[in-house]
Amino acid sequence: MFGHSEMILVIVVLLALVFAGVHIAIALGVTAAIGIYLMLGDIDVVRTFVANTAYEALRDYVFAVIPLFMLMGDFLAKCGAASDLYTLANRFSRWLPGRLAVATIISNAIFAFVTGVSIAAAAAFSRIAYPEMRRFGYDRSFSLGCIAGSSCLGMLIPPSVLMIVWGVLTELSIGKLFLAGVLPGLLLATAFCAYVVVAAMLNPALVGGAGGRVQAAPLGAAVATRHLPDTDEPPLGPLIVSTALVLTLIAGVLGSIWLGLCTPTEGAGVGAVGALVLALIKGITLREIWQVVLNVGRTSGPLLLLLFCAQLYSRVLSMTGFTETAKNFLLGTGLEATGILVVMLLIWFVLGCLIDSISIILLTVPIFAPIAATLGIDPLAFAIIGILAIETGLLTPPFGILVFTVKAAVPEPNVPLAEIFRGAIPYWFILFGVILLLVLFPQIATFLPSL
Repeated sequence: MFGHSEMILVIVVLLALVFAGVHIAIALGVTAAIGIYLMLGDIDVVRTFVANTAYEALRDYVFAVIPLFMLMGDFLAKCGAASDLYTLANRFSRWLPGRLAVATIISNAIFAFVTGVSIAAAAAFSRIAYPEMRRFGYDRSFSLGCIAGSSCLGMLIPPSVLMIVWGVLTELSIGKLFLAGVLPGLLLATAFCAYVVVAAMLNPALVGGAGGRVQAAPLGAAVATRHLPDTDEPPLGPLIVSTALVLTLIAGVLGSIWLGLCTPTEGAGVGAVGALVLALIKGITLREIWQVVLNVGRTSGPLLLLLFCAQLYSRVLSMTGFTETAKNFLLGTGLEATGILVVMLLIWFVLGCLIDSISIILLTVPIFAPIAATLGIDPLAFAIIGILAIETGLLTPPFGILVFTVKAAVPEPNVPLAEIFRGAIPYWFILFGVILLLVLFPQIATFLPSL
């Protein structure tokens, strides 16, 4: 017999383990085992159930998507493609106020199409963009906030690890999830750029004032920036070729997935090979290739364990009836669909302050997704809204993993965490604004998949 007291016990044990610092995979696995034992009372059945779930989960073809896309992104980051992207974006945004910050956002948006994790982008552009912005007199908090905030794009623009995890848990098409993230991702990047330009026009001191190569014109002037001669800029031709190759790789991989020419796993495999070829052309060494493979293995291995434990946890929730009970409880409150969605968003915002993004998805999506489906919320729009809400935690103290990544990666020592958090505040509010837009107009996410 599995009643309400047992359901509460399972959830309390899970939360206690997570907040006590136990690794999320262990917490999910232990809680699932306890739930099965409370329901069936036979340890042999528990062992068999766990073994069968592990076998079915880890032999799933789709599990190869994560390491392959990470391999693709790491090869391009290691060979200098990210640096080329930034330099080219900087060259073509000279006419904008705060061009270095705008170039950082544009580069992050493009780089997001080849890497599924925001941390890689935060680390790369902390080393590439921050020294340039400081050299031209940009405000330190503004510069650091721009890098941390724009790095969020890596979790929304495909191929995103969060989308893959969400798709595996909910059995949604990963290709459609990738499509659903394109327009919201581009909208978010545009909003970030608009904020930077307006901030630079209202307060030129944020972007170096009249110093450096980029000099701010008075507010309302026809041309907002003027440029001093650049004497040390690299040749334009190699930058265009390098960026064109990256964009061709992105278009080939994602286009073949969206057009149904290959599965996400096959597309990721082609992308990884293509990125390796491009990296070899750009002069990557065998030692660096080995380092990339090791880094991807160290990162993706724990992710695959997490996904297995999450599937086990999700099955137990369904078997015990907890998902149905939670759904009935929320529906029984009398709240409209929008009110219940607001409750879910508040839970995501709070959890974002405490634990990492993937853990939040693993804990909440098996419960929230069936409720959203019952309420008639489009599953693709709900996924993008959820990923955006969870992304806000990347910038929220005290956890804010992107802020910690930027602090660790910037070449300047003794940068206060509070200064990075302060600079990232506007990007948090922009994320929140895009979430509201998607709640009001879910067609932003569903338009491309519906084609």
